[in-house]
Amino acid sequence: MGGNHAIENIVLFDGVCNLCSASVRFIIERDTKRKFQFASLQSDFAKNILTANKLDDAIQTMMLLKADKIYRQSDAALEICKELSGLWPSLYLLKIVPRFIRNGIYNFISLNRYRWFGKTDRCWLPSAELKSRFI
Repeated sequence: MGGNHAIENIVLFDGVCNLCSASVRFIIERDTKRKFQFASLQSDFAKNILTANKLDDAIQTMMLLKADKIYRQSDAALEICKELSGLWPSLYLLKIVPRFIRNGIYNFISLNRYRWFGKTDRCWLPSAELKSRFI
């Protein structure tokens, strides 16, 4: 495939959420093949995606755009894990857990993330070397 393959995996994340920003850094550190690009949900790019797909623009969950499909909640997290280095792809086995259980846990964390991890009044900014991976 070579080094110039197109990146088709775009992670949409809440840019003011400390947990979400930490998750993006976690992904970057384990994305040794540089498969992912990132855009905050507050960006025009993400707002256009949400509008075009008739998704509530108040959705505050990490999403993955992969091959013209949108993965949300636990499905997004598991699809991301599948592409990371190390043992993280083994978490994809959690797909056998019914979605309503996986998403129930995901939503519980999501609803409490600001209280537990805090938020910032501005989006996390990547370093100069990482800027090319952000939309």
